[in-house]
Amino acid sequence: MSHLTPPRQLPEPDADAPNGTTAEDASTAPAVNDTEPDTPADEEPADEEATEATGPIQADVPGARLAVEDTADGDGAEDGKAPDKALLPRTASADDESADAATSDSASADEDGPSSAASSSARPGWFGWRRRFPRAARAVRVGTSVLAGVLVLGVLLMPNRLDRITLQSFLRLPVEAILLAAVLLVLPSKARRITAVVLGAFLGLSTVLKCLDMGFYQTLARPFDLVFDWVLLNDAADFLKDSLGRSGEVLVVIGVIVLLIAVLVLSALAMVRLADLMARHRPTAVRSTLVLGTAWIVCFTMGAQAGGVTIATKGYSQYLSNRVQYVRDGLGDAEVFEKQLNVDAFADTPSDQLLTGLRGKDVLFTFVESYGRVAIDDPTMAPEIDKTLKEGDARLKSAGFAARSGWLTSPVTGAGSWLAHTTFLSGLWIKNQQRYRTVTTSDRATLTSYFQKTGAWRTVGIVPGVRKSWPEGKYFGLDNIYDSTHLGYQGPYFSWTPVPDQFTLEAFQKLEHGKKDRDPIMAEIILASSHNPWSPIARMVDWNDLGDGSVFNKIKAEGTNPTEVWKSAKRVRTEYRKAIQYSLDSLVQWVQRYGDDNTVLVLLGDHQPVPTVTGGSANKDVPVTIVARDPKVLDRVADWGWTDGLKPAANAPKWGMDQFRDRFMTAYGPEKK
Repeated sequence: MSHLTPPRQLPEPDADAPNGTTAEDASTAPAVNDTEPDTPADEEPADEEATEATGPIQADVPGARLAVEDTADGDGAEDGKAPDKALLPRTASADDESADAATSDSASADEDGPSSAASSSARPGWFGWRRRFPRAARAVRVGTSVLAGVLVLGVLLMPNRLDRITLQSFLRLPVEAILLAAVLLVLPSKARRITAVVLGAFLGLSTVLKCLDMGFYQTLARPFDLVFDWVLLNDAADFLKDSLGRSGEVLVVIGVIVLLIAVLVLSALAMVRLADLMARHRPTAVRSTLVLGTAWIVCFTMGAQAGGVTIATKGYSQYLSNRVQYVRDGLGDAEVFEKQLNVDAFADTPSDQLLTGLRGKDVLFTFVESYGRVAIDDPTMAPEIDKTLKEGDARLKSAGFAARSGWLTSPVTGAGSWLAHTTFLSGLWIKNQQRYRTVTTSDRATLTSYFQKTGAWRTVGIVPGVRKSWPEGKYFGLDNIYDSTHLGYQGPYFSWTPVPDQFTLEAFQKLEHGKKDRDPIMAEIILASSHNPWSPIARMVDWNDLGDGSVFNKIKAEGTNPTEVWKSAKRVRTEYRKAIQYSLDSLVQWVQRYGDDNTVLVLLGDHQPVPTVTGGSANKDVPVTIVARDPKVLDRVADWGWTDGLKPAANAPKWGMDQFRDRFMTAYGPEKK
C-alpha cells in the first residue's frame, strides 16, 4: 500500500468472523503464499525460491509481531473502529514462519536507508550473500569441504622427497586419516574443535618439515636434522644476502614467514571444517569411518597394490616415528662424540717422531670441490674424465712424477665441504654441525696441526671460497691463511666461485711456494671452481697470461648461464663434468710446471655432487691420490693396495675419510725396525 493512499474505512465487524474481523476481511485475507496485494493469485512470489533454499526461519521481526498484536488486541479493535495503523497483508503464525522470513527479506531488499543496512548485516554470510545467492553459497560450501579433505589427505600422503612424488603416491588410503576421523567423532563439541585446531596445526608443521626435507635431499641427500641443522638456516640467509643483497634477503625471509603462517592457518582451518562436517552428518560419518577402517585392514593384511603401490599405508606414522628416532639419536650424539674426541693415538707422540718420513718435503693437501666417484663411474661422464686422467698421468710421468689412488667415504654428499675437510684432518667422523663446532673449539689435534707441532714446516691455508671471517681456521694449525681477498685476484666471480683454480694455484706459487730460501711448506688448498652450480666455468689459459685475473672477464662472458643450465639435468651433468676436468687440469699442470723432488701432493674430492648429478645415489665415495717424484714417498704406502695412476680401480681399497689421518701419520712416522 502506498504511503500516499488514505486509509480506507472498514465495514462493521461480522459476528461470524473470528477475532472481530469483518466479513470482507475474512473473505479476502491473503493466502499463505505471501503474494503482494496487487499480484495475481496464480503468480509465484519473487522470493519463493530463496525461501525454499534457506528453509524454515524463525520469524522474529519485532515490527511484524507488533502489527499483529495491535490489530488483534489494540484499542481500535475494542472500540469497533478502524485502527490507526494499516493492517499487514497477513498475520504471523507458527505455521508460516518461512513465508514471513521470505517476505521480510523481499521487503528489506527493496528498501534503502539505515534499516536496510541493519537487516543486511544481520544476515548470514558476507552482507547476506548466502541468502541472495543460495546456489553459489552451496557450491562454495561443498567446494571448501572438498578442498579441506584434499589438503589433509595430501599432507598425510605427501612424500618428503621430490623424486618420490608421483600420482600413485597420492592414490592410497592412509590409516592416519581414519584414526583422525574416529578421534574427532567421539569428542564433544568444544573438545572436538580444540583438538581439530591442534591436529591441523601439527599437520601444517609436518608439511613445513617435509618441504625442508625435500630441499635437503636435493642438496645434501639427507633429511633436515631437527637437532643440528637450524644453524644452516643462517648460512642460507647469508647466501641470499650475497646473491640478492640485503633488501632481497629481507623480502625472501618475510615471504617465507608469511608462507609458514599461511600453511599453519590453512591446515588448522581445514581440520576444523572437516570436524564440523562430520558432526553435522554424524551417522554418515560413523558408517563411512567404519567402512574405510575395515577396508584398510583388509587391504593391509592382503598387501593389496595398485600400479605397484601399496593401497593401505601407514607412511605418515612411520615418517613421524623416524623423526622421533632422529631427534633421540641427535640428542644422544653429543655424549658419544665426546668420548671419541678424547681418543688420539698420537696425542703423546714427541714432535721429533711425527711425520719423519716427510721431513724436507712440501706437502700439499688439495681438495677438489665435489669431485666424487660419480665423475669416474658414470657412463655418460666416464669417457671424458678418463681422457683427462690419462692425459694427467702422461703429464706427470713426463715430469718424473708417479701417483697412486684409492677411495675414501665422505660423511656428507651434495654440500657441507667443511664437514668433510674436518673429518679428513681431525680423524673424527664429523657428520653434523654440532660435531663441527665441538671439535673446532677443542684441543683435538689435526693432521695439519701435527705438521705445525713439529716445527719443521710453515703451514698455510689457501681458501679462495672464504669471503668473510673464519675463526675456525686457527684450529687447523695454519700459520697463515689466504682467503679470496688475499690472493691478488681482480677478475670476475664465476657464479659461486670467487677465484678460478688456475689463478689460485698461481697465487700460491707467488705468495709461498715460489719463494727462495724458505722452509718446507705444508699447505691446505681448496680448489673451488668445481663448486655447485658449475656455470659459468673458467677455462685454462697460458700461465704467463694470468696477470691479475682480468683475462677471465672475457671467458666468463662467453660462459653458460646457470639459470638456463639448471633447467636440464643433462646440461647440469655436462657442466659438472667440465668443471671437474678444469680443476684436475689446473692442478696437474701446476705440478708439471712447478713441482720438484720435494713436492708431495695429496689430491682428493671432498664429497659427491648433488643428487641432480648422482641420480639420487646414496654412494658417498670420493677419489684420493698421492703424487710424488721421490719413489720413497710412494714406497711407504705400498701396502695400502692403491691403484697406480690418478684413477682408482673400482675395487681399490675404500676407507672412511676419518681413517686417513692415522693411516697417513703411521705410514710417514718412524720406520719400524
